[in-house]
Parts: sequence; structure tokens; C-alpha cells
Amino acid sequence: MTRQRIDGLGTAAKGRILAGLLAAAAAGLSGIGAADAADGRLSIVSNGEVVGSVAASQDGDRLTIDYRVDDNGRGPKHREEVVFGPNGVPRSWTINGTSLMGGAVSESFTWANGRARWKSQADSGEVAAPSPKLYIVNDGSPWNLAIYARAALANGGSLDVLPGGRLNLTKLRDLAVGGTDVTLYRLDGVDLRPDYLMLDGAGELFATLSATGVAIREGFEKEAPALLKLGADLGRERAHAISEKIAHDFAMPVRIRNVRIFDPRSGTLGPLSTVVTMRRRITQILPGDGGAVSGDQVVIDGEGGTLFPGLHDMHSHTSLESGFYYLAAGVTETRDMGNKNAFLLDLLPRLEAGEVAGPHVVPAGFMEGRSPFSARNGIIPETLEEALAAVHWYADRGYREIKIYNSFNPDWVRPVAAEAHRIGLGVTGHVPAFSSPDRVIGDGYDTIAHINQLMLGWLLDPSEDTRTPLRLTGMARAADLDLASPRVTTTVALMKQKHVALDTTAVILERLMLSRAGTVADGDADYLSHMPIGYQRYRKRTFVPLGKDAAAEDARYRAAFAKILATIKLLDDQGVALLPGTDDGTGFTVQREVELYVKAGLSPAKALRLATLDAAAYLGQEHDRGTIERGKFADFVLVAGDPTRDIRAIKRPRMVVRGGTVYFPSEIYQALGIEPFAAAPPMTVPANSGDDDDEAGDMSFFGPDGHDPLHD
Repeated sequence: MTRQRIDGLGTAAKGRILAGLLAAAAAGLSGIGAADAADGRLSIVSNGEVVGSVAASQDGDRLTIDYRVDDNGRGPKHREEVVFGPNGVPRSWTINGTSLMGGAVSESFTWANGRARWKSQADSGEVAAPSPKLYIVNDGSPWNLAIYARAALANGGSLDVLPGGRLNLTKLRDLAVGGTDVTLYRLDGVDLRPDYLMLDGAGELFATLSATGVAIREGFEKEAPALLKLGADLGRERAHAISEKIAHDFAMPVRIRNVRIFDPRSGTLGPLSTVVTMRRRITQILPGDGGAVSGDQVVIDGEGGTLFPGLHDMHSHTSLESGFYYLAAGVTETRDMGNKNAFLLDLLPRLEAGEVAGPHVVPAGFMEGRSPFSARNGIIPETLEEALAAVHWYADRGYREIKIYNSFNPDWVRPVAAEAHRIGLGVTGHVPAFSSPDRVIGDGYDTIAHINQLMLGWLLDPSEDTRTPLRLTGMARAADLDLASPRVTTTVALMKQKHVALDTTAVILERLMLSRAGTVADGDADYLSHMPIGYQRYRKRTFVPLGKDAAAEDARYRAAFAKILATIKLLDDQGVALLPGTDDGTGFTVQREVELYVKAGLSPAKALRLATLDAAAYLGQEHDRGTIERGKFADFVLVAGDPTRDIRAIKRPRMVVRGGTVYFPSEIYQALGIEPFAAAPPMTVPANSGDDDDEAGDMSFFGPDGHDPLHD
């Protein structure tokens, strides 16, 4: 196999070489029909452990794929039946089983007599198709990527797909893995982020990879760490390229005029003002338009909009891509609540140096216990001594707190919390299985993670196992919960006495409890139509299985979620600190979490304060963040409307500034293949601004649509 790289070449040269490589690959695979494809098995490897498998069996033009994952008590489990047409593209595809949280999967695609028809959890449709057209499944498996890749190779690397969108395959490099020659490809167009896969010389799937997990041919599991590193490297290369494209750093003052500043303390907007930033900080706040402007300043016209402090996600799990979505949504600081330690420790300095765009991240160190349901992040101590050592490991590396998870031994919580507090770390987390909120509060928790983890203590019998999907499905019992019952009032009083906060993540409960197949959930309605087709379909599905009386169960889940919102209002009324969090990474859910606080009965100004100043204060950052004041970090968001009157105004940021770096969400979304939501404000930039995007000797003007005519 010829090994050839295309790095370091000009665009035209890359294009010529890539075209030749794709043509050669397609020619090499053209003799491999569906009937010739080999059987195969893949192991799903996460955090060094095998957590699932893919088994593919070929019989003529028929392919059967069995896919199973068991990770942290959840994972998809389904069978696919594929029948290939004469062009190697499936003419029939069925998938039956269960999805991530146990929801039913029943998906089908057929092509016959010039018509293509499909039905999935998300949608159904029918179009004319003279020959089979590649269908992108809604509930798939890693093996599907090989089907997509072969179809793309046979069409020069790119093709339109059903139910919408376009697939693009790019060859990245040839390499050897465990003595097997493979070709590495990037596949774009399926979802929010690209897929990476390896095909062997026969065109068969060898591996799929990302920064967090791999699916690799059975027998080659020992190669998984190297592939994980490769996946991380590929992700960093992409993240670095996007970061350079979207960040505007200026070596001169940036003057933002005609804005009304939201003050979280008073909950009001001020008069029209001008904010000046330089070297990451706010240097001046001036009345009105700020007066005359010298020629060595960047000027941005806020056009009468609102400037509010950057939002916080107080329950995040940082990824390379999440930073882009957070910034585009106005999130400038997050609390990472559990991650792969090596990945996060590598990423944090890159974020602060601006090598990768994203919010400031305050990490919590993940600690889990060993069980069949163990999550596979952070540290899993086998003894109390190892758990205490893990506390010091996190402290030595600058973590703010530790996070305890489902399988952690309840008897270890008190000594671990005591040691964490002794050396200055906070303690947060889930309520471990067979424990209770009251017990972990008494044992030293400073914060409880997830409102369901709090409420399950009022809903379940102590013998019930919350390491299973019961921690979600059991929430249906909240429909009958009396919030004035002694069980509830005792816990709330204990939270007040011990000053224990709750990071709510109501948005993820809304998503998991109320998402229904074929419909757009309320929490997704304001943004979903702008997203890639694969993500749109993923969001239109049922996550919790409904039984025979689906209507009655649906009603109970909806009544239970209303009780979740009522609990948020109760806790706020009682003075319990609420921390808006999402357990997600798109940024859209941060906006929805704040909106849910308003739906619960909080004022828009109070909800916005919780997501800005109060969150910063909890993290010990109020001296630098949380309000727009002279000397603080330039972390703020520009929107057109008034979020104190309509909280939905925060969903359309026009500009986000993080540590003095200016970002336009319209540019971020364009780089991610997402239709923008709001135009960038007008900006005048002197030629010597220092921004890499500026051209010497000219004044560049970004109009209301974010367009820069100098870059045509």
C-alpha cells in the first residue's frame, strides 16, 4: 500500500492529489460487491475497558449487524438487517431494539419501484429515486460508517443522502495498526462533529475512533490507546483550525458603543453606555456613546442592545467541540463535572492560551466506585485509602472540588469529604446508590448534582438501585409527590442549615422525560431547524420507554416534570442556592435551563443573575467575573432584546466576548455547518489592529450580516 500525505501542500495541489487518491480507492473497491464483504466483529472500548460489541454477518447481498453497549447502566442494543442493491447501496434497512436509555427502536428504509421510503423514531418520508439512494440511519452502529464510506468512495468522495444533507469523505492518511495496513478517513455531514474511520485494503471496516472511545476489530483491542491518541490529535487539529478562524484578538482597545448593561445585583438595565476593553479586561465604562474615538481603536456598535455578563454552565463535560457551541450561546465559564483526566488536563492550558476556543473551565475531579454499572471517567478507587489518595491527586492538579458518582461506597463519603475539606476542596456529586440526600448532606456534600438525584430521595425506597435507568424512569413517581410532606421539608431544611447548593440540570430531565418520537421538544424548538439533519433526527426521539398505556405514562411524565419545576421554585423561595447546569455541551441547553427557571416562576432577572453573578460567586470568581465592571475580565454577551422582559432574548447572541477575545456566533455557526441565528453587529477595525483577519492599509467594516467585503 502506498503511503502518501497531503499535509503542507497548497489547496490546489491537495485537491489534485485527493481526487487521485479517491479515484484510486474507488477503483480498488469497485470490485468488492456486497456479497464479497467479509464478516467482522468490533469491540467497543471506553476508558481502557471493553463496554460493547458489534457483530456483522454477511450472506450474499444481506448483512446482519448486532450492536450492544453496556456502559454506566445504559447503552443501545439493537439488530440491523441490510439488503444491498446492485450499486452497493442498501435497498432495504431495518433496525429493531432499544436506544441509549432503553427507548424502543423500530426503524425501516426501503427502495422499490423508483420510490424510497423510511420511518424512524424521528420522522417518516417518501421520495422518488430512480435507483437506491444512500440512507443515513437514525439509530445506527459504528458498522454503518463503512457502508457510508464505501458509497461515498464510489461517488468521488461526496454524495447527497436521505433524508437530507450531503456526505463528504476525505482521505487523511495511510498507516499500519497492529500490523494491518489501513486508510484513515474523515466523514462529514452526518452529525454535529465528523466521524473518523479506518478501512483495510479490502475496504472493510477496521476501526472507528474519537477522542473518547473506539470501536476496533476484535483481537486488536490492545491498539485502542494508540487510536484514542490519534482521535484526540485529529480533534485537536480540527479544533485549532476552527479556533483560529473564529477568534478576533486585537492589539488595541475595543470600544462597544450604544449598549444597555444588565446589572445582576439590581436586576435592571442601565442607560445607553460604552464599554472599553483591552488586554482581556474591561478598562472603562462610559456614559452614552463614549465621546470621540481615536483612530487606533476597534469600534463595535451595539445598536441599543443589551450587554449582560457571560453565562455559566455549572454542570458540563468539556469536549474539544463544546467550547465552540458554548461561546456561540454566550457561555464564558463552565464547571466540568467529570472527564477523562488526561484529556482535560491537556485541554485546560490550551483553552487559556486561546489555542482552542472555549469558555474558562473550573474542573471537578470525578470519583466512582467499582460495580457492573461503573462510569469510566476519572478515578475508580478500590479501597478507602485509594479514594483518599485520589482527593490529593486532584488537589495537586488544581481541581476545585471532587465529584462523587453512583457506585461510590456510601460509607466512604464522610471520610473522603472530610479530607477534601481539610485541604480546601469542595464536595459535590450524585447521591450514591443505597444512600440518601439527607445522608450525603450530613456526610459533607457542598452541592448535590442533578435535581433528580435530590428528588429520588423522596420518591424511591432505599433498597432501589439508582445505578440503573431507574434514576430517570423513577422520576415519573414525582407526579404524586407532595412538596409539603415531611420527607421534602426535612431535606430542604437540612440544605438551608448546611448551605448545600443544587446544580439543577432540569433541561436534561426535560429532554429525557419529555422527548417523544417524531416531535420537536419544547426545549429544542427555538434552534433545532438550524442544525444538521442527523442531529435534528437524533433530537426527535423517545428516550424513556413508554409502556402499553403510553398516553397515561406520558401524562405522568409531564406531571412529574411540572413537579420538578415546582421544586425549583420551592428551593429558590427557601433560599437554597441554585446552580444552572445542563449535563450537555451544545450551549443551547444552557439557554433553555435559564428559561426553565423562568417557567418555574423565577423572574427573568433572577434567573439571569443565577446564571451569571451567583454562579461566578459559587466558583470563587466574583472578583473577576459575573458583572460588567471596570477591572473585571471582559466576559459578556450582546443581544438585541431585553432579557429582563423576555428571557428568550438570550437565545440570539450577536456577539460574545471571552477574556477580551471577540467572537461572532454567526461566524462560529457557519464554521460548524449550522445556520446562524443572529447577525453580527457593525464593527470598524483599523488596519493595524493585530487581528489576523485584517488586511494592512485598509479599514475593514463588518456590516449587520457579519460580511467583510475585504475578504471576498
